[in-house]
Order: sequence, then C-alpha cells, then structure tokens
Amino acid sequence: MCREMDLHRAVLAKNDASAGTLRAELAARGTSVINLLSSPGSGKTALLERELLLARERGIPVAALTADLATEHDARRLARSGVPVKQVLTDGLCHLEAAMLGGHLDGWLPDDTRLLFVENVGNLVCPASYDLGETLRVVLASVTEGEDKPLKYPTAFGLAHLVVVTKSDIADVVEFDEAAFRAHVAQVNPGVEVLLTSARRGPGIGDLLDRAVAAADGGGVHQPVMAQRPSEHPHHDEQHSHEHHHDAAGPPSDLHGPARTHAGAPGAAKHRHP
Repeated sequence: MCREMDLHRAVLAKNDASAGTLRAELAARGTSVINLLSSPGSGKTALLERELLLARERGIPVAALTADLATEHDARRLARSGVPVKQVLTDGLCHLEAAMLGGHLDGWLPDDTRLLFVENVGNLVCPASYDLGETLRVVLASVTEGEDKPLKYPTAFGLAHLVVVTKSDIADVVEFDEAAFRAHVAQVNPGVEVLLTSARRGPGIGDLLDRAVAAADGGGVHQPVMAQRPSEHPHHDEQHSHEHHHDAAGPPSDLHGPARTHAGAPGAAKHRHP
C-alpha cells in the first residue's frame, strides 16, 4: 500500500508540474481553461452547448474539448454551436491529465481563443485529483443525483471553484432539497458559489459563461480550503479501485481537422475502468 501511495503522489506531483507549465503557456496567449467535472448523465453537455452558443452570439472566442471513453456523440452536439470542438477518445482512461491536454491542444487550439471549455470524462473520482492548468474548476450535479453527492465525493466538490446544479426545472418533480444540497456543499467547500441552471428551460443560462469570463479577466476566484493542503489528496478515501496501467490513450478526433495521436504523460500511471 505504501508503494502504491508513493506512486500516486509521484504521479500527482508530475501532473502538477505539467499543469503549472500549461497554465503559464496558455496565460501568455490569453487563454483560460474551464475544467468541467461531473458524473455521467448530469447534463453538462447540454448546458455547455447552450453556453457555447451564447459565447458565439456575444463574440467571445471560445473552443471546447470533450473527453469520453468511447463515441463522438458529445463532440457532434457541441459542434452545432459553430465553435471549434475537439473530441478525445480515452479508450478506457477515466480522466485527463495536464500533459495529455497540452498535447491535444498543440496545433489545434485557435490563437485567439479566450476561453477553452474542457468537458472531462464523466466521473467524480479520477478527474478530481488532476489539475489541468485550469483557471476555473466547475463541478456539476443534476437534481436527480441526490443532495448527498458533495458528501460522497468530497474531493471533487471540495476542490471546486464553482458548483453548478443542472436540470433545475425538474427539481420539484424529483423532490430535490436545495437547502440540504447547499449545506452539504458548504460542509466540504465553505464559501463556494452554487448556481442553479436549466439547459432546457433557460434559467441560469449564461451564468457559467459570465463566471468564466470574470475569472479570465482576473476577477476573484474562490479558493477552496482543501486546495490549501496540496500534499493531502484524499483520492483513495473515495474507495476507487481502478487499476494502474502505463499504455497511452487512443487517438483523439478533431471535428475541425485531422485526427492526431499523442504519447500522453510518459511513465505516468493511468487509471482505467476495469
């Protein structure tokens, strides 16, 4: 167990270094990364599609990269917004890493991109510990998932700069207890803002984009208490038993250009679904 924990810490340390480099490189070109995390079926693709459309209407240069274990369904949906979109097929890898993200952006991301939305793999465990060089980390949860999600996934919610509730239009139907959810969020991440949205009905559309623009412009971004303890990664406390592998993920597919391959983070342990 000690050897596994040491390997995990080494992987995270290497990723943190890559994230710092990527963050500096993107900042130099005026690009901010918005890292979106959620469980499968939360509605983040539907919400992101609305936000990308709104960004285009406002003349804000944006792009989106979406990661999935398989299929290009999400990228096709996002491409309807008319902004540059790239699909990354992870071939079972349950999260993105900073070096991987940087490799996918090289030669693809338009120079004038102000905001890059990264739709991480649908998973509230693996992606939570990996910094992608983001300016804003957003964790989304739908009203159908229950009010206790923040307590079940404290790393994901505890490291968030912003929490977004989706599908709020059906909150009454599923008897979603908003007060309980907010209390649970506050328990793991005191002071973080919680937004209510509905991609179908419209309330809250544009709020995520507004927060992203403000963060890119240097506005105040919430600093989670958990992030002030970088040496503590409660990743294993969430009972995840993914195997470690060293093979690279499969090639990405770019809806606005040719497919590219990448080497991933050399020597980094990868978490894959069994």
